[in-house]
Amino acid sequence: MAGKTQTGFDLIIVGSGPGGYVAAIRATQLGMSVACVEAEALGGVCLNIGCIPTKAMLTSALLVNEVQDAEKHGISMKDVTFDLGPAQERSRKVADQMRNGVGHLFKKNGITHVEGFGRLKGPGKVEVEGADGNKTVYEAPHVIIATGSRPRDLPTLKIDEDRIWSSTGALMQSEAPASLFIVGAGAIGMEFADVYASYGTEVTVVEALDRILPLEDAEVSKFMERIYKKRGMDIHTGARFQEAKVSKSGVQVTFTDSKGESHTKDVDYVLSAVGRVPNSGDLGLDSAGVAVDDRGFIVVDEAMRTNVAGVYAIGDVAGRQLLAHKASHEGIVCVEHIAGQGHGTVDYGNVPNCTYCHPEVASVGLTEEQAKEQGYDIQVSKFPWVGIGRAVAAGHTDGFVKIVRDKKYSEILGAHIVGPNATELIAEFVLGRHLESTVEELEKAMHPHPTLSEGVSESALAALGRPIHI
Repeated sequence: MAGKTQTGFDLIIVGSGPGGYVAAIRATQLGMSVACVEAEALGGVCLNIGCIPTKAMLTSALLVNEVQDAEKHGISMKDVTFDLGPAQERSRKVADQMRNGVGHLFKKNGITHVEGFGRLKGPGKVEVEGADGNKTVYEAPHVIIATGSRPRDLPTLKIDEDRIWSSTGALMQSEAPASLFIVGAGAIGMEFADVYASYGTEVTVVEALDRILPLEDAEVSKFMERIYKKRGMDIHTGARFQEAKVSKSGVQVTFTDSKGESHTKDVDYVLSAVGRVPNSGDLGLDSAGVAVDDRGFIVVDEAMRTNVAGVYAIGDVAGRQLLAHKASHEGIVCVEHIAGQGHGTVDYGNVPNCTYCHPEVASVGLTEEQAKEQGYDIQVSKFPWVGIGRAVAAGHTDGFVKIVRDKKYSEILGAHIVGPNATELIAEFVLGRHLESTVEELEKAMHPHPTLSEGVSESALAALGRPIHI
């Protein structure tokens, strides 16, 4: 590899999120000299205003709910109060700690952090504009675009982070409002519904599609809607948001329900959780001739190469699943191919989905409906947590483990978990699918007792029509 100079590197990465910083580390492990351009905080959206601080707040919300049931464990408390402020403050400290950790990894691996906004400036060149407006051109034969995504605005719902929040605004509140109206019932909307409802906010959720968590299996969505309604949340699916009138005291929202009836509601704040758009603007893509699709995502091949030699894209800006773990895998695949050591590509059919609400939701592979649509002859099993001793002992028995298998080869087509530690347990199915394991092989692998992992083996037995504990 070429020796590093002040402005010359083997690889320049624009963006330091979970795609960019992981790619940078792997590249240095492969002997490259690497510069990572970042205008804001290291770690990107995920670490600073996304995955990590959100999960910190969800952990606090879970503790709030646990305290409310503390008498079952012989713990009696009087005059207990729940304050969102300390939880929010803790979430910022967690994010700060993780960001500092990325900085340490940069120093450890000899990665140059170039502060500023990066744009392509011809073949092998990236112009970086600093906060002071000064511009410097850096050169490298390989450039990776890893600039991520941002919350999407609706024409009738413009985010201002004052009364109309994105996920960022929802993360920065030190007080739980009396009421919150959430537009969008995907993972982001349902996670914040969990947090704010736990701290006493009256939560209303409106979703245009016919069910909440629409990417999940329909049975999972139905179960979670029932759980959320039981917790007192007002949920409307098949509904259309119409408008929001903002005033100094709050927001008046209007929407139509699934029957076409119009509703008007006065709330304190609105959270817009209707998806994300790629940060592909003002990157010099046009001048460099880099192709993007009609939604603004950069078009790449299986090695994350764009149509322009020496230019690559990973993570949210490259489309497909907008997930941090997908971005990290793409970063590794990309730099290994650059180094001539590529040993595979990303298996986009085996990317796990996780929603960290309570109970947790996680899945991988096909839903029951998708498997049928693709013509598989399937068998579906569902094992409830009430049959697992560890779940009963912990007092968390809401939910189930569901497997969709192909009858012909007993292949695990899809796995869906609702319940305690679902986001951890789904990795067992991800690994099983990666190794092309059958349901029989999952069952024959001994699982320790008493653990939640027994839910995996029991669900495998259920798929074979012979569960033990139900």
